[in-house]
Amino acid sequence: MTRRAPHDPHAHDVIVIGSGAAGLTAALNLAQHLKVAVLAKGDLDAGSTAWAQGGIAAVLEAGDTYESHIEDTMVAGAGLNHRATVEYVVEKAAAAIDRLADLGVPFNEGGDGTNRWHLTREGGHSHRRIVHVDDATGWAVQQALHHAAAHHPNITLVPGMVALDLITERHVEGERFAARRCHGVYAFDTEARQVRRFVARAVVMATGGASRVYQYSTNPDGSTGDGIAMAWRAGCRVSNMEFNQFHPTCLYHPQVKNFLVSEALRGEGGRLMLPSGERFMERHDKRLELAPRDVVARAIDAEMKRLGLSHVLLDMSHLDPDFVRGHFPMIHGRLLDLGIDCTIQPIPVVPAAHYSCGGVLVDLAGRTDLPGLWAAGEVTQSGLHGANRLASNSLLECLVFGQAAADDIIAGWQDRAPQPEIRPWDESRVTSSDEEVVVAHNWAELRRFMWDYVGIVRTDKRLERASHRVKLLRKEVQDYYGHFRVTPDLIELRNLVTVADLIVRSARQRRESRGLHFTTDYPATLNEARDTVLDPVLVRS
Repeated sequence: MTRRAPHDPHAHDVIVIGSGAAGLTAALNLAQHLKVAVLAKGDLDAGSTAWAQGGIAAVLEAGDTYESHIEDTMVAGAGLNHRATVEYVVEKAAAAIDRLADLGVPFNEGGDGTNRWHLTREGGHSHRRIVHVDDATGWAVQQALHHAAAHHPNITLVPGMVALDLITERHVEGERFAARRCHGVYAFDTEARQVRRFVARAVVMATGGASRVYQYSTNPDGSTGDGIAMAWRAGCRVSNMEFNQFHPTCLYHPQVKNFLVSEALRGEGGRLMLPSGERFMERHDKRLELAPRDVVARAIDAEMKRLGLSHVLLDMSHLDPDFVRGHFPMIHGRLLDLGIDCTIQPIPVVPAAHYSCGGVLVDLAGRTDLPGLWAAGEVTQSGLHGANRLASNSLLECLVFGQAAADDIIAGWQDRAPQPEIRPWDESRVTSSDEEVVVAHNWAELRRFMWDYVGIVRTDKRLERASHRVKLLRKEVQDYYGHFRVTPDLIELRNLVTVADLIVRSARQRRESRGLHFTTDYPATLNEARDTVLDPVLVRS
């Protein structure tokens, strides 16, 4: 892989921000016709895709149907899904898996001669429809996509670029006559320690979610809502930000803060128990451990609060040890390293922020409100997930919308106007900070009160407190940002404060409990399901 000198701002036709499944899928499809640069925040494999343990959902089993997968998705999403989007994604699932297999993803094969792939079942699914690579599907997908992109002559992979702001008409020389459009991105080069311009005729944003806005998360450190915040500042609407999925089972361990214990363990018979050995899911849902994630997370949260527990237990010891080791080798091995043998003892688990179901509004082609800007994956609100994501639909969304965005860009390429002259980043009025402790302190404060006030269970009073604290932090961060040179930590804090503000605003607007948003002040679900849409033109501080 050759990294082209990043100071050449006009070297590429398309800029892709993000190197996970959505970004690399878009890049590989675009590169058939165009020159593409893929910007990665850190290492190219450091995003959420590589962390995904579960799999990819598709209708592949005899007796399963598109309609069944669609209905399972709609039920999990509490009716807030856009049915046309769900149909679009579900119908393209099998082809997306075939493309990955062609790239060399070694999906587990079926052993009974009926199915090409081994299919597992996860919570909320009515059939076995999850293709997987043991319990490390995301890593296998990431490696295959990365290998293909690194060897494509039209793709340049550029690690160590922290996206800062989208380049729009405000940054065009002679902006008075510039049309509203995205022309690229400013990014902080972590090696050179300066801001670079990346100019292109199209930009695909695939920056992932925002779960690091919470104190406890299963996501990598880079999941700080950068794309959502950048798009918002550039004038794009965002939607359904109040729906953040809390994974029910994150490992509870003093040495490890974000190790996810896959949904598939419960799908294969894992039992949730109290420290006394009592199973408790029957008190909360007739589907027991196979209930959707929001139900299971709230059940665990309720039991922990009822009994004053720090965690609950996930037990696999009643299953055949060879089965557990064979189906979950990565999880089994990691737990063994920590002194936990899950074949003979239960796993201590707690809920943790896991997936952002809201984001930048896009259509079926991945178009945002800003001409020249497309988006795909967790950064978006495509209409697929509704009020709660069904397990193993996330990688699928990345694959389908990554290709959709690429196809749309290619189809309209001849109609794109030439690039105007873009101004370089201006640091003439700022200095280097001598108070980095301010960034660290504000980051910790933000994530703590978001966990306490805007977590699994919410109230009006908690949301009001969160709103007040976000407003104070936003003012402080804006003042800091205006006086000092940017750093990766400052960029992320600025974005996290923006995302926290959007989550709190959205949560305060929804006066019902639906899916992942549960409030004790409005425990009922309204008859009509409506998206929460925030427009930067209409929102005032």
